[in-house]
Amino acid sequence: MGEMLPEIGGTAFRRFGFVQSSIVSRWGEIVGERYAAVSAPESIRFPQGKRAEGVLTLAVAGAHAPMMQHVVPVIIERVNRFFGYAAVARVAIRQGEVSRPSPSTKRPELVALPVELGDSLRTIADPELKAVLESLARGVATAAQPAVIGKVS
Repeated sequence: MGEMLPEIGGTAFRRFGFVQSSIVSRWGEIVGERYAAVSAPESIRFPQGKRAEGVLTLAVAGAHAPMMQHVVPVIIERVNRFFGYAAVARVAIRQGEVSRPSPSTKRPELVALPVELGDSLRTIADPELKAVLESLARGVATAAQPAVIGKVS
């Protein structure tokens, strides 16, 4: 689903001001798991004719809004670092329900990249493309390993 998100939701994301859908899909990486667990980006609204100094609207779970107000400067700095320019100047906080991933979701074990793949990925300058290709390489490396069905005592 995450791989199809940019293609399927591109128009809807642009309608809500997200020039990149990755701010939604990578929110945990941008602000950290602690803040991502209680917040989710809803929209970025830019001034007329600009793509900078926008207002990021966050949905924040219940009583966490006061805490999030205290870390707004940190959130602005991290989001702007993610974009690479001053995309966000203000954050508007709206209390609401934040969808969280189900706790039963188990992430696959990370497998070290094969040396021959790691060398070829070092020359890629775009960090997002590099991360996607590394993830793909890990998936291929994991699939190539034999499956462990059960332990013999």
